[in-house]
Amino acid sequence: MNWHQLLSLKRYGDTQKRLRIEQDETRLGFEVDYDRIIFSSFFRSLQDKTQVIPLSKTDFVHTRLTHSLEVSVVGRSLGRSVGKKILEKYPALEKTYAYKFNDFGAIVAAAALAHDIGNPPFGHSGEKAIGEYFSVGKGKRFQGVLTPEQYHDLTHFEGNANGFKLLTETRNGAKDGLRLSFATLGAFTKYPKASLPHKPTKHIADKKYGFFQSEQAVFENIAADLGLTKQTGEGVRYHRHPLAYLVEAADDICYTIIDFEDGINLGWIDEDLALEYLINLVRDNIITKNYSKLGTKNARLAYLRSLAINTLIAETVEVFLTYEEEILKGEFQHSLLDKSKYKAQIDDILAVSRNKIYQSNEVVEKEIAGYKIINTLLDAFTTAIENQRNNQATNYDKMLLKSYLDNVSYKEGDTYAWLISLCSNIALLTDGNALRTYKKITGNYSY
Repeated sequence: MNWHQLLSLKRYGDTQKRLRIEQDETRLGFEVDYDRIIFSSFFRSLQDKTQVIPLSKTDFVHTRLTHSLEVSVVGRSLGRSVGKKILEKYPALEKTYAYKFNDFGAIVAAAALAHDIGNPPFGHSGEKAIGEYFSVGKGKRFQGVLTPEQYHDLTHFEGNANGFKLLTETRNGAKDGLRLSFATLGAFTKYPKASLPHKPTKHIADKKYGFFQSEQAVFENIAADLGLTKQTGEGVRYHRHPLAYLVEAADDICYTIIDFEDGINLGWIDEDLALEYLINLVRDNIITKNYSKLGTKNARLAYLRSLAINTLIAETVEVFLTYEEEILKGEFQHSLLDKSKYKAQIDDILAVSRNKIYQSNEVVEKEIAGYKIINTLLDAFTTAIENQRNNQATNYDKMLLKSYLDNVSYKEGDTYAWLISLCSNIALLTDGNALRTYKKITGNYSY
């Protein structure tokens, strides 16, 4: 892979090449990507989607939207710092093609802004709820009419793949989705593979999958333009776009530190213990004189959080640059933070978060409710569509179709096409909308 090709400004529908040297510096193509994402309805829905605590009434707890904005800010810093060094190493990128170090920051910021855009309501439990409806629930009835790859798309429903679908599919007359640059779409795709084979290797890019069968041809077109190299072996699998490592790292940094901070603010993690863990992470960089002047725990926590994020940004840039040639060759098999000298401290913080936050009674109880809500919606909607396609729709089915399924393409195409469209639309629901829809279709609705 080479950087010039990887920084492609091409968009679907382009009839002429987009050259960096011809770009308007006041509105660069990569910055247009950011604008299109932030003004999209998909992004706005993240304000009412779970980051850690579903249906939280607490103002200071992060939603997917605030998390995504923070990941984008961290990603921009990572991209700019890396970009500056890449241009020094490959001067032709700037002298011949006019790329600037801010371009790297803009690409990573846009991809990071969108990184959670395809996640269902109720966090990762929402993904599991959709998947288990098809693997062990009533949705298993569809297995016989689907290919193994199509069925795996459903039984292992993946928010990353749904995000790629939302960003690229023709929807409600908007052709080719948001029409983002191929560089941003490449950086967005942390797992550039189809759903099967499932975890064929321990390579970080094989951990999950990044596109459904319905978007495979779209991704392959983008990969060809970017010059992504194919992995050997079974299935459709590519090596990552290098900037995808930075998007992943930005997310890892934010959920490691910010989720931890949420747990402290909720009172689920003892403040003295939390400060000790954060100090262990930033011990090499802390300015004791400044820290000792802070009079409250909240001030000390804010200082340590900021220092921790800055420390991990600097460390991530150093790791990326150390392994940049391996990354370009597709030989780097880890996340960047896995190679960090702070890995032990990061693991300690994550262990506390798992125990005190992710497995807390409040989170688990609301995830249970999320399972019930999503299963009920899937069962009602799949039944209504099946009956309609078989000319057996009841009046209740017709009301469901009219009220809730206008955006689902169920009238034409095969079973997989309408199932993946339905799941994608359910994944678009916010936590609150999913709950309200559940109450309405089960008759538990207050007028």
